[in-house]
Amino acid sequence: MATIVKKCCCFEVPEDLVESVIFKCTSPDCCCGCCAPRYKRLVDSVFPRNPQDGLVKSNMEKLTFYVLSSPEKLDRVGEYLYQKVSRDIYRKRNGFTVIGVECMDQLLQACHSQTLNLFVESFLKMVQKLLESPDPNLQILATKSFVKFANIEEDTPSYHRRYDFFVSKFASMCHNNSSNDEFRNEIRKAGIQGLKSVVRKTVSDELVENIWETSHMEKIIPSLLFNMEHGRKTLVKDENDGVTEAQDEIDAPKLAENCMRDLVNKATFGHVRSIVKPVLHHFDAFELWVPNDFAVHTFRVIMFSIQSQYSYAVIETLMNHLEQHTHSSNAKIRTSMADVLAKIIDIAAGESVGPSVLEIVNAIVQHIQVSTKLDRVDGDEKSYRETLISALGEYVTHLPDYQKIEIMKFIMQKVPSRSDNCQSHRLLQNMLLKSLLMVGSKYRTTYLSTTFPIAFLQPLLTLSQDDDPEVRLLVQNILHTLIDRRQNREKLFTPTLKLENINREPSTRTDILFVKKNGAEIFSNMIASLEKNNNELRNMNAIYTTVALFTVELFCEDTLFDFVRLVLSFQDLAITSTVLSPAQKIHLHVIALCLFVLIAYCLPVLKEYSDKVIKARRDQAIHLMPPLKTRYEVYEPSQNIPDAALLSQDAIYTLLKQEGFEPTTVKSAAYTFPRHSWVDAHMQSSSTTDLNSISLEVDSGSSTPDGTKQKPNQTDMELTVESLKKILNEPSENRKAVESEKRKNLNESFKTAAFEDLVSKAAAKGGNLQNKLSEIFSKVAVSGTVESPSRTNNNHTSNHVGNKVRFPNIYEL
Repeated sequence: MATIVKKCCCFEVPEDLVESVIFKCTSPDCCCGCCAPRYKRLVDSVFPRNPQDGLVKSNMEKLTFYVLSSPEKLDRVGEYLYQKVSRDIYRKRNGFTVIGVECMDQLLQACHSQTLNLFVESFLKMVQKLLESPDPNLQILATKSFVKFANIEEDTPSYHRRYDFFVSKFASMCHNNSSNDEFRNEIRKAGIQGLKSVVRKTVSDELVENIWETSHMEKIIPSLLFNMEHGRKTLVKDENDGVTEAQDEIDAPKLAENCMRDLVNKATFGHVRSIVKPVLHHFDAFELWVPNDFAVHTFRVIMFSIQSQYSYAVIETLMNHLEQHTHSSNAKIRTSMADVLAKIIDIAAGESVGPSVLEIVNAIVQHIQVSTKLDRVDGDEKSYRETLISALGEYVTHLPDYQKIEIMKFIMQKVPSRSDNCQSHRLLQNMLLKSLLMVGSKYRTTYLSTTFPIAFLQPLLTLSQDDDPEVRLLVQNILHTLIDRRQNREKLFTPTLKLENINREPSTRTDILFVKKNGAEIFSNMIASLEKNNNELRNMNAIYTTVALFTVELFCEDTLFDFVRLVLSFQDLAITSTVLSPAQKIHLHVIALCLFVLIAYCLPVLKEYSDKVIKARRDQAIHLMPPLKTRYEVYEPSQNIPDAALLSQDAIYTLLKQEGFEPTTVKSAAYTFPRHSWVDAHMQSSSTTDLNSISLEVDSGSSTPDGTKQKPNQTDMELTVESLKKILNEPSENRKAVESEKRKNLNESFKTAAFEDLVSKAAAKGGNLQNKLSEIFSKVAVSGTVESPSRTNNNHTSNHVGNKVRFPNIYEL
């Protein structure tokens, strides 16, 4: 009888039939390895008897070949591995647990088939099981395995896979507060790496779970910020204590910052607010705005990491959040927010185009408007407004010049009218002008006509006559900033007779046209500003600087008399004004002299005369010399100033005429305000070189009632060929002198003659015209003949030849 061999615990087989008998265990409770399916046997074979020996690599290769040959078995392999790892975790056999995780990782790396999704489900269950373990080593092991999984590019997405648990668990690991510093740092690092892996796995595929949802971002962002803040505190502590920590202890904050950069970089336009809002809420909840060093650092990380075309969305979200704090937070918190805005807004300026520019500017202006309406007048509120203005300046710094001009026009439209005396409006007016000054300081003027469009220049000049001296000073400072193209402002800050190293360049045709078009209005407003009796010393200095800069920038032969007339107007105002104080009149005399010295600096032919006036003042009117003073202890009334100490129009014009400059192109002797004459306007528009400006009176014998010809006077002549030759051959200087004399006489007659005389002259001219018309109609009545109509019988047609009137020849008139 053959020996019985126990092949299986379920049945016995003869020894001679052991190799030939094909059997299959049918017992459901069989636990023998020989009865297990092949994939289980292969899985079991990778585990050694002693966990210290590690994974059996030869058997692992067999298992890998098996699953690659039979992909349909991959899900079963994964499930079986999960069961083994779960059992080892429960039994606290960490060595076998590590081997099971390593086996899963290698299978993940080797298999990229469409059936990988089923295996991934088992893998994620295994990772979750490890993360739920209280052992920090297993949690770190699970994170490392998940990081490897996140780096795998799957062929097909999984629609049902969710990562809620992993986001929550990794976020909680980021906040670990273990007493063991080493464990705490390692677990926090693992949590940050896990969050980074979740983001990498989900953000690139729109078909999987949306990681940008609020529920996820409210866990991810605070976790990263917590570690970043802890790292900055550690660095500050080390700096104060002079102790340097080990490199490992600052890895978690650095890793958190890198994760934040990656997350922000992957955000599209619709996801920007999903990131920024949790950041803002985190700073609110933990009161991290004051001081705002960490806030500035965080937002700079965001601004430098985000895609450039979406950067303005961060600015917009921050300003909206600032608006929510207008009434609920104190000024210090809002000032810190505004300071953050000021330090990051320039990053967004380079990519802002179109409406987004004015939207941001409008938002800042609105914050300023709201702040001025609050009843708070403390220093913190003032600091808040100044910070907003600084933010506006930082924003426009990197904008092109054409956008800066549009911003200045936009802000000018927001400035309240000077007729409104409301205190809040006054404050808003002041703040907006400071904003305008900040924008202007960032603008580089090339052409004044481009810098000062009518829509911007006229409101600015109107504000230069405001009743508030502070407003007028701000307007002058704005003009200084925009006019000074060659950095002469510091050299002309106060009236002075010492002019050195003034930078000048020849005026362009565009600048000359700007003066001809707007010079009269600008200079008249300067005079009107000087007539304010509440002008302080700084106002006088500012107006001097404005006119001096205009002179340096625009002085040339074509604009010479414009500036000479303006200087004479200042002097005339000082002599004739009844509203200015004696000190203010002295200021005007000093300003007029210093401006004339500047003109002489630009035109050396006037240097000798300016030195003569300076010497006369030093000898006879020393109080009329610079610098300007607030008080003058001893001074002479302006009516008693010696003539030699004053600027003489006749002397100046004589000198200029001797040098070939013609003062006939000037409108009048000096600018006055307010004075507008249609005669001046007509004289300005006429040209001395125009042939039509030659006025000749031609008389005929029939133009007088008695038929006699009037004798021509010295200026009238008969219009003949010889007379025209004489006019054309006459030197231009003589013709200009005659025209100048006629224009001067006509101008003076309309300005000085009594109104009754002008009326009588007009009536006399009207009478002569009436007499001429009467003469014409009388001649028509005497010389006209009327013939009766005649009828012919041949054609029975009536020919009317009636009312034949003989009109006199036009040359007989």
